[in-house]
Amino acid sequence: MTATPDAATGLAPLDFRPAPGSARRSRMLGAQTRMELSLNLRHGESVLLTLIIPIGLLLFFSAVDVLPSDGQKSVDFLVPGVLALAVMSAAFTGQAIATGFERRYGVLKRLGATPLPRWVLLTGKTLAVLAIEVVQALLLVGVGLALGWHPHLPGTAAGIGWLAVLLVLGTTAFSGLGLLMAGTLRAEATLAAANGVYLLLLLIGGVVFPLSKLPGWLRVVAEGLPTAALSNGLRDVLANAAAPGVGPVLVLACWAVGSVALAARTFRWE
Repeated sequence: MTATPDAATGLAPLDFRPAPGSARRSRMLGAQTRMELSLNLRHGESVLLTLIIPIGLLLFFSAVDVLPSDGQKSVDFLVPGVLALAVMSAAFTGQAIATGFERRYGVLKRLGATPLPRWVLLTGKTLAVLAIEVVQALLLVGVGLALGWHPHLPGTAAGIGWLAVLLVLGTTAFSGLGLLMAGTLRAEATLAAANGVYLLLLLIGGVVFPLSKLPGWLRVVAEGLPTAALSNGLRDVLANAAAPGVGPVLVLACWAVGSVALAARTFRWE
């Protein structure tokens, strides 16, 4: 509505009436993503989990050369597995613990009182994780090349495309699992469970030990886990110069769809 000009001055009076309303969803998502990324990079324990531990594992196991890697050089076997571990560290373990304590301290409760939709919160956290993973990949690839790693891509464009598909599916799956855990369990339970699952998947997820060395029943179980699927898919692309098998892609897709759907349905602000 146009204000009526003042008769003496000919100027329209200022309108100080509040005009409440939420921002566009795209602006909300951008702001939430930036905040999540900033918080992750400020926490020393998050940097330790997502950057230092994966690089330390790659350096250690490449140096000692004691892994049963099916005839491959240790570093050629390790780099794809440690990349998968880095994705799990950022998207699952780190995110589950951080979000769990945000619920405990009432941060999410206050966000829930704002116009911020639940899906924007979950998507913002996932996008922040993707940004962290870019840094992880650059560092791990650089360290791997310095250790003598020689990747073998099935054609540059196809190889990069398959890597992007695997990393996005893996990130979505782990992010959904982390948010599912953080949104339903108490913070202390989330801390214990996330660390326990991290150690378990490190051992049986094909990260540093080939799945072929596991007992038959355990190997079947491991092949259905997202860590093993991501590790095997990345090795197909980076070590075997081939497209990933249907199995790993299908396993990751199922985990991604299922975990995100459950997280969005069950996530509680407090």
